Amino acid sequence: MAEDLTINNGNKEEKYRSLIPQIKGLLTGESDEIANLANVAAALKEQFNFFWVGFYIVKEEQLVLGPFQGPVACTRIAFNKGVCGAAWAQKQTLIVPDVEDFPGHIACSSLSKSEIVLPILKNDEVVAVLDVDSDLLNAFDLIDKKYLTEIIDMLFQS
Repeated sequence: MAEDLTINNGNKEEKYRSLIPQIKGLLTGESDEIANLANVAAALKEQFNFFWVGFYIVKEEQLVLGPFQGPVACTRIAFNKGVCGAAWAQKQTLIVPDVEDFPGHIACSSLSKSEIVLPILKNDEVVAVLDVDSDLLNAFDLIDKKYLTEIIDMLFQS
């Protein structure tokens, strides 16, 4: 089935509001988590042109690279290492305005300047994280947190 997104050129919040129902449509009727993670990563990349957007999945006590859009990435991240590992350990969203200021930041790409990482929980355990990087400083805020949280909640409603 072919899917096309309608790209909104408004402000950040308008873009998310336009994208949310489209993502819901992509997820409706599809039970495969990997397929859904892949489509969400692609939709976010296409709407916002983020430098990198993707998922790391908890496997064997590590975060393992899952579906993503952008340049090649780190394949495995240890618990509490870098922004992704810290979000996993803390079970909370981390917004990093300047990755150079984050202690222990893992530089998968020197072009990444800011980052937001949201843990995805099932039964109060982190099963994955959504990682979004920008090549601009201070690119993420509470608007991103609000709508990205809504998107990951849609992923794992069932």
